[in-house]
Amino acid sequence: MVTVVLEGRGDLTEWREAARSLLLAHTTPQTVDWRCRNESAGDLFEPAVEALEGPIAGAGAAPTFAVPKVFLSLAQAVICHRDPARFQLLYRVLFRLQAERTLLEVLSDADVAQLHAMEKSVRRDCHKMTAFVRFKEIDTERGHARRRFLAWFEPDHHIVARTAPFFQRRFTDMDWIIATPKGTAAWDGGALTVSAEPAENPMLTDATDALWRTYFSNIFNPARLKVKMMMTEMPKKYWKNLPEAALIPGLIAGAEASVVAMAERAASEAPLFHQRLQAAAQAEPEIARPPAGTLEELREEARHCTRCALHCSATQTVFGEGPQDASIMIVGEQPGDQEDLAGRPFVGPAGAVFNAVSQEAGLERQSTYVTNAVKHFKYEPRGKRRIHQKPNIGEVQHCKWWLTRELALIKPKLVVAMGSTALMALTDSRQRLADLRGQMLQLGGGQSLLVTVHPAYLLRIQDEARRHEEMARFRSDMARAADFGRKTPVDISREQRTVRSG
Repeated sequence: MVTVVLEGRGDLTEWREAARSLLLAHTTPQTVDWRCRNESAGDLFEPAVEALEGPIAGAGAAPTFAVPKVFLSLAQAVICHRDPARFQLLYRVLFRLQAERTLLEVLSDADVAQLHAMEKSVRRDCHKMTAFVRFKEIDTERGHARRRFLAWFEPDHHIVARTAPFFQRRFTDMDWIIATPKGTAAWDGGALTVSAEPAENPMLTDATDALWRTYFSNIFNPARLKVKMMMTEMPKKYWKNLPEAALIPGLIAGAEASVVAMAERAASEAPLFHQRLQAAAQAEPEIARPPAGTLEELREEARHCTRCALHCSATQTVFGEGPQDASIMIVGEQPGDQEDLAGRPFVGPAGAVFNAVSQEAGLERQSTYVTNAVKHFKYEPRGKRRIHQKPNIGEVQHCKWWLTRELALIKPKLVVAMGSTALMALTDSRQRLADLRGQMLQLGGGQSLLVTVHPAYLLRIQDEARRHEEMARFRSDMARAADFGRKTPVDISREQRTVRSG
């Protein structure tokens, strides 16, 4: 049996050096007795054991093994745990890793589970230290320009050295000492020093104690009180060193009465500033409404659209744009992220493709009316991004009310449906877009309909050869639309008769 005596105050280096020596000597975990120095005196009747101080003789200096980085990360936390069994656990896992390289991936393993449980306990203790340390100002020494503060904290584990850098970064502009039963950390503006020697509670009080109590009593909300949750986040063992904790029993006991009093004090009338805002709004000159029966009137009306729930999350209504007498009307699916922000259709990546291809095909956007089947951006938030979502049938039907009025005002000779959503909005058809692609169909009122893909579809094609092929087909569709726009009513009528007779 080999006994290893360590200081056991959160220093990974001393354990690592001993563990390396033991491992190089192929010492099994069952033959090692790990102890802390303050526990190593033992019992008078305990058999004598061999104490390891430094490397084992004959073990060699160069290590011949490796461990995963995740083990070292876990070990740095677990070594701070107060349980004396942590040394044996770490060495047992280290020994097993030499034969079981993926051991740490087996979270159901008893040793691995215990390792993670200890790491979590240390991490939680560090968090509580950063939350519950209360600095108190002490007298500044003569000739010392910086203010000096002292705090007392009682951690569960040996975390002083692990947590001290947080306080150095946060309170670098003042001198401070954090004293605990498991060591002390100090910062003087130039150097951070940490000692493992236990300290005694200085029992200090100062004027900030009253400030803490005032702050806590004002942020305490009796209407949202959950005692069990509060006790989880602010365990009772920390209360004796928190000046505000003395208020907690009274605040809990009076919570119900406080809620009743809050309800009685609730405002029965709108605040004065609300009345002033209403008066200012009524005093503003009324803005002239756009002429009746124009696109401007329809656009202003659509700006306040609440026909479906999409308006709740969208930035604004994205209405169509273009001349009211346009002979060609382009109908897309819905605005995207950039269109939603700009308030204009086809200004994003898909719009850039549409503009470039249309120009090559001889279709001028300035003389074309461009709009969407759905006027609000539908998306799913993912972090800081807004991911496009396809409108459902109900949302398309709600927005068809606007599209029908646009068609009635503009009276285009040709309507180009770009994408399946636009096709469904214009025809109520559920046919596959691929079956109608490139075809010239008939709408009511003598208008023709050309079906093609949406430019966004072209951007999603990964295969380069197929993307070139689909881009050429889209260019051909736009060229056909441009040619149709140049035809006379007689030519169009003749072509429609030919389509019907065929």
